[in-house]
Amino acid sequence: LIYDSFAQYLVTEKGYDEDLLILAPDSLDFCCKGLVLDIEEGNFLKLAEDGTVLRASHGTKSMTFEEILEIYGRREWKHFNTVSGMVSRTAKYYLYDNYFDLPGALLCARVVDSLDQHDGQKKYDFWKDMVAAIQHNYKISAFKENCGTYFPEVKNHPDKYLQRCPESVKKWLKQLKNAGKILLLITSSHSDYCRLLCEHVLGNDFEEYFDILITNALKPGFFSHTPNQRPFRTLENDEEQEALLSLDKPGWYSQGNAIQLYDLLKKMTGKLDPKVVYFGDSMHSDIFPARHYSNWETVFILEELLGDKTTVPAKAESEPLEKKGKYEGDQLKVPYFVSKQWGSFFMDRLPGLENAEETLVHTWSCKCISTYSTIAIPSLEAIADLPLDYRFTRFSSNSLATAGYYPSPPRALLPNEDSVTTK
Repeated sequence: LIYDSFAQYLVTEKGYDEDLLILAPDSLDFCCKGLVLDIEEGNFLKLAEDGTVLRASHGTKSMTFEEILEIYGRREWKHFNTVSGMVSRTAKYYLYDNYFDLPGALLCARVVDSLDQHDGQKKYDFWKDMVAAIQHNYKISAFKENCGTYFPEVKNHPDKYLQRCPESVKKWLKQLKNAGKILLLITSSHSDYCRLLCEHVLGNDFEEYFDILITNALKPGFFSHTPNQRPFRTLENDEEQEALLSLDKPGWYSQGNAIQLYDLLKKMTGKLDPKVVYFGDSMHSDIFPARHYSNWETVFILEELLGDKTTVPAKAESEPLEKKGKYEGDQLKVPYFVSKQWGSFFMDRLPGLENAEETLVHTWSCKCISTYSTIAIPSLEAIADLPLDYRFTRFSSNSLATAGYYPSPPRALLPNEDSVTTK
């Protein structure tokens, strides 16, 4: 749906090739979190932790190691400094780090293929059209106006796109609240879309799960901006009202900033430095800024940890379903597969120069996980049944790069792992 939303706009409004509307099922293999689009070159890059290029494609077509060496060399990619500082995105590159964004990567790659075929371009200028497509589909008024392809479709067929929250997770949220924890929901979605999702996922009583709801939070700016740059606003019928000078009580707010939110949490808890644990699935919008600017504990929801569960031995196939592990029933359900084109999210092989042995290296995405997350889990379900005082091993409290993965590290990071890549 996300792919179609953008493709429809590019074809109908910007005159791009109609072939973009046809999507072959196997083309989704291109989608892999952690890729960087080098916009001017039309290249996608998978980076090592030191910023060298491990794999690359021009459009959808994989580049050979020789081509990568010729263009990027065996040195840090030129924009690595800014991308690794997670500063604002620029017109030079775009980082694809969550599943909501990812179909756009496939579309951009196919746009590059199309432009090469028709125009033989060397520098690419499609990004402004891509931004316009995103704006058109997701602008704050799009839900209310039924504009674009995305919102009308989700409104009409929510069951097709949304999975209901497991009972174990709902119970866990209630347990946390009953234990005196303050529960927050912070989303960059506008209030009308957030309500549709939460009613469908949690139920009509979803507001009872949370003390404070913040919509249109515009992360990562929510964490990096000061109160006067981004004040909180109240809402009436999903319309934002005038700016608030301070946040005085729990409730539902729009926009805002982490500084004033933290002041409210101090007031509500009566503590000078209340501890906040923030769960998120985007390194750029959630985990990095919550840790870097607010020094909150961060739990990274990392669905790639489910990818390990997809290679079930043949004998397990014949077992009755109830005997299978929690995740095995949904085998190879997108997005938990490992991309054949891009290989493991966590590790990759760096070919040796001049007959030297190839070396195994961590990806930049993997390095970010152990640097900015307190722990990483495959889903909330994975921890919902644990006692509330369960003690997790943190990434920082242990020199092992694998320490903070719960319930277990990805196989790619374990020693002597042969199945690191599938070339």
